[in-house]
Amino acid sequence: MSAEAADREAATSSRPCTPPQTCWFEFLLEESLLEKHLRKPCPDPAPVQLIVQFLEQASKPSVNEQNQVQPPPDNKRNRILKLLALKVAAHLKWDLDILEKSLSVPVLNMLLNELLCISKVPSGTKHVDMDLATLPPTTAMAILLYNRWAIRTIVQSSFPVKQAKPGPPQLSVMNQMQQEKELTENILKVLKEQAADSILVLEAALKLNKDLYVHTMRTLDLLAMEPGMVNGETESSTAGLKIKTEEMQCQVCYDLGAAYFQQGSTNSAVYENAREKFFRTKELIAEIGSLSLHCTIDEKRLAGYCQACDVLVPSSDSTSQQLTPYSQVHICLRSGNYQEVIQIFIEDNLTFSLPVQFRQSVLRELFQKAQQGNEALDEICFKICACNTVRDIMEGRTISVQFNQLFLRPNKEKIDFLLEVCSRSVNLEKASDSLKGNMAAFLKNVCLGLEDLQYVFMISSHELFITLLKDEERKLLVDQMRKRSPRVNLCIKPVTSFYDIPASASVNIGQLEHQLILSVDPWRIRQILIELHGMTSERQFWTVSNKWEVPSVYSTVILGIKDSLTRDLVYILMAKGLHCSTVKDFSHAKQLFAACLELVTEFSPKLRQVMLNEMLLLDIHTHEAGMGQSGERPPSDLISRVRGYLEMRLPDIPLRQVIAEECVAFMLNWRENEYLMLQVPALLLQSNPYVKQPRTLLAQCISLPRPPKHKLPPCWLNFFYI
Repeated sequence: MSAEAADREAATSSRPCTPPQTCWFEFLLEESLLEKHLRKPCPDPAPVQLIVQFLEQASKPSVNEQNQVQPPPDNKRNRILKLLALKVAAHLKWDLDILEKSLSVPVLNMLLNELLCISKVPSGTKHVDMDLATLPPTTAMAILLYNRWAIRTIVQSSFPVKQAKPGPPQLSVMNQMQQEKELTENILKVLKEQAADSILVLEAALKLNKDLYVHTMRTLDLLAMEPGMVNGETESSTAGLKIKTEEMQCQVCYDLGAAYFQQGSTNSAVYENAREKFFRTKELIAEIGSLSLHCTIDEKRLAGYCQACDVLVPSSDSTSQQLTPYSQVHICLRSGNYQEVIQIFIEDNLTFSLPVQFRQSVLRELFQKAQQGNEALDEICFKICACNTVRDIMEGRTISVQFNQLFLRPNKEKIDFLLEVCSRSVNLEKASDSLKGNMAAFLKNVCLGLEDLQYVFMISSHELFITLLKDEERKLLVDQMRKRSPRVNLCIKPVTSFYDIPASASVNIGQLEHQLILSVDPWRIRQILIELHGMTSERQFWTVSNKWEVPSVYSTVILGIKDSLTRDLVYILMAKGLHCSTVKDFSHAKQLFAACLELVTEFSPKLRQVMLNEMLLLDIHTHEAGMGQSGERPPSDLISRVRGYLEMRLPDIPLRQVIAEECVAFMLNWRENEYLMLQVPALLLQSNPYVKQPRTLLAQCISLPRPPKHKLPPCWLNFFYI
């Protein structure tokens, strides 16, 4: 053998080999093997896997000579397998947290039913009819374990579970999963039917004043050796693992509290019972201390339950409410004291006691109320959103879209409040450098996003801004803002001045496109488009949103504009204006149309007339939705413009049918009968069907005899009488 081969063989033989996994049947052949296996640091298979294997083998159906499937036989082999499964669970001290985490509902149901059987609980007897005080300690404990698991399983089944992604389809696996799902549903159905009895059993357990015992591997061995023993060691008061009364009551109180809390979603009065049980659990945990090896309670989850109960069922003790921010917020929301909620959120920016998810849920609730018509909540929504945004900034998260939407049109009040929140949220003496840096960057970005220099100077002269930013940074920022073109009225300044604004390379195209979609400010829209075209000349930005729609009679003219920036700007201004008019946001629609009119006047008489027509339709809608509802007649100027549109005949001007229809309806609604009957030019009557048909209808209505006033029923025809 060569030296290299010898070295290779020595290296291979020196590798540690993975010990072979112990098979389930080996535990049948050697009685002492199970205890040796479980004493290993990392036994393979793990204890819970052994339980599954033992019960799976013990519950396999048999096939007789006629090939008929029979229930699993009650023979010595299967009894030993079930006993082995119970002994493994006893090794785990019957910890339901471990068992529930690793075993399916059908397997755990089978295991606990075997425990009831071996603990001498008569089959078919309702547990609620049995007196726990008179039963042997291990029997009573078996009943408690089963009923605790029953209500825990019901509670757990009420939680939403994320479905696991299915792997490659395998018929046998799918059939097995379907069978297990059906079996679980059947067991849950039975448990829910018996839920009331299980709760009564556990309530009765809280009245016990004696220690209980749970089966150990030793007591289970004794039962196997002497199955007929009734009054022997296995059922004496000192057999098994001792469970102190306080430990048992602590676990039962926690499980009952979870059951009552789950029932509270349909019966709010039950929340009081849940609160009582959870706070009793906290008291018992304090009594037991950290010495208990059997009683394990998820204290974080318990704290969450207690906080939820404090909100749903506030305590009469005023001090407890002061110590629970959840209760304060909930009470303020119910009473409509939103200003107090804002103050709580500002104070929480220093303590970080309220989870971000809870704060966001409060904002969502208020947004929903505002969208349902409560306009008074708009300001509250902005203030709470500002508080949440400052909290996000301090923890290094990005600014939410909601804040950007609410801050699209800033004013002095909004900026004053934002500065107040920032000042009260930072303790400059104790704050870390990273937190100060986050806040400084936020204020700097707010300044860069503002177009009115007055607002920029409000922030840059604030004490917090001066403290957080160095002199050089502040001077550089202010100089940068001074060089920017001041904001002007689009209807006054020529369009060409906007092409002089430099593009900002600090913002990427995706962010600018997002702002372009959200903005309804004509100046901001133009500025964004200039920056976008400065970054790339290959894009057509009028296609950014598929919701920007312009009538086809207009789009052919607009898309024929040669300059790409002007084309994008005209298309987007018109599309946003039409959308605002549709949703009855007439003020923004007027601003957008006015900006578009000023823009197209420079180069296209055809589009100028189109914009004048659209602004006429907008003024009609504005009057009908406003003063017209109270019966006030439209101004004479508007009526004259409507007449001018009806009589207008300009060649090559794109016209929308709806404008002509609305103009005629406007004249009919405001009883311009004399014009329609006598003053309409003959050429208009012949060429415009929207005038000819209503005139004919009006003539017929006028010719009808008018009934007496006291007999005249309400009818739309009455409005046509002169």
